[in-house]
This record gives sequence, C-alpha cells and structure tokens, in this order.
Amino acid sequence: MDSERGKHEEQLRREGAARPDSGSRVDALGSAADDAWTTPRRAGSGDPRGAIGAEEEARLEEGVRKGAKRAIDEKEQETSGGGGLYGSQIDASHILGAAVAELVGTFILVFGGTAVAVGAILNRPTAGAAYDSLAVALAFGLALAAVVAAIGHVSGAHVNPAVTLGMAATKKFPWTYVPHYVGAQLGGAVLAALATWMTFGGAGARSEAKLAATYPAQGVGDLQAFVVEILITFILVFVVMAVATDQRAPAAIAPIAVGFALAIGVFIAGPVTGGSVNPARSLGPMIVAGDLSSV
Repeated sequence: MDSERGKHEEQLRREGAARPDSGSRVDALGSAADDAWTTPRRAGSGDPRGAIGAEEEARLEEGVRKGAKRAIDEKEQETSGGGGLYGSQIDASHILGAAVAELVGTFILVFGGTAVAVGAILNRPTAGAAYDSLAVALAFGLALAAVVAAIGHVSGAHVNPAVTLGMAATKKFPWTYVPHYVGAQLGGAVLAALATWMTFGGAGARSEAKLAATYPAQGVGDLQAFVVEILITFILVFVVMAVATDQRAPAAIAPIAVGFALAIGVFIAGPVTGGSVNPARSLGPMIVAGDLSSV
C-alpha cells in the first residue's frame, strides 16, 4: 500500500514538473498553493479590491489637500485683503496704488458729470441744443463705464463710498482698507469740483450752480429724499456686486452694466434729489461751493 502511494506521488511530481508554469504554485497533492482564499495577496493593480482601496485613499488625500488649500486661501484673504472687484488685488503691497486709482477714478467720474450738470444749469449751449437732464444722466453713466474699464483691474473701481461700504459689509472687501478708499474718493471729488469751477470760471458756477451739488427739489422732504437715494444706490450696488463678484458674469459687460445702472439712478432721482447715488459726488461740490445745508 505504501509503495503504491509513493508511486502515485512520484507520478504527480513528474506531471507538475512537465506542466508549464502558470504563475501559481502546486503542491504534491495537486492543490493550488497560491489560492486567493488561503494565501494573503498584496493589493495591487491585479487585485480589484486593492485597486478600489487605492482609489478611495487617493480621493481622500485629494480632499484633504483641497481643504487645507481652501483654509490657507481664506486665511490669506482675511489677513491681506485678497482679491477685489474686476480681478484687482487688494492687500498691503497694493493699497497705495489702489488708493491713487480711486482718487483719479472718482475725479474723472465727478468732473465728467458735474461739468455737464453745471453747463445745463447755466444754460450753456453745446454743439447743438442746450444741455438737458438726459445729457447729465448719460454723462455720469458714460464716465463711470470708462472709469471701470480703466482702473477696475487696479482698485476695483469703487469710486463711491457706498460701494466700498457695501463690499465690506458683505465681507468681499477688508474693513482695514475702507478709510483709504473713502478718503481717496472724497479727495478725488473735491479736486473734480475745483476743476469744474475752473472750467466755467466766474461766480456763477459756484454761487448759482453750486458746482452741481445735489439738493432735494423744492417741496421734497428730507425723509423722501433719503429714501429715494437709498433706492437708487441699491440699484447701483446690486449691479456692481452681480457683475463684478460673480465669475459667471462676462467680464466685458461689467463697465457697460455698471454705467447704465448709474445712469438709471440719475434718471430716476434727478428731478427729486439731483440723483447723487454717490456720497463723494455730492460732498465734493458741496465742500468747494461752501454749502453743506443738505448734508
């Protein structure tokens, strides 16, 4: 019996030696020594379960990296100011240039609008009929569109304390830099009022036209004027926030949309309050004209 069993085992060994190596070991009884259920296998590309585990681990690591990067970006934005409107960069190293841009931009806006308004008040003719309210609204709207296109990438082209405060209140602009912007805007408005005075000369521009400072119309109460100004300023700030802070909005349309929003505000409130929409636009001419009665 033992000799027959030995012969059988010897025959199995010979068959195993003659059989091509398929990558799995076979023991003396013909059983697979590398069976997946009896021998541990290393996770790899050939093991579906190992591949799934590797993919899960890779996704987890990617999620951790993205979370860490997001936290770092938020911290940097909180401390340095981060990005501003129209792709501008607002931080400590750029604040001087941004403030100068705001001063120049506000100067252009206020000078462009108030010069036309003073011409309308004084009934100065242009290349055709005299100025009217349509020309004043369009002058402010076109001036703002030009300013946004020119300095939007530098400072965000707020050129309006209401926009700056609105951005800061919604945490899209650092409160640290609000005084820099508002100060530059008021400075630009005062310079613009001086330029308007110089453009028309004489006492009429300052004493009669008040350098186009805005005042409530006769018969309009302070509360009514205040509410109207809130409404038209909301229109402007809403459009700015919509087209300048949302990356889905086409960048090329932003200057036109913002300029039109300002023009609409002046169209609405012009006959009621003068259509300020911008505290700097009103305060600059008031300061130079020496009449702060409607502040």
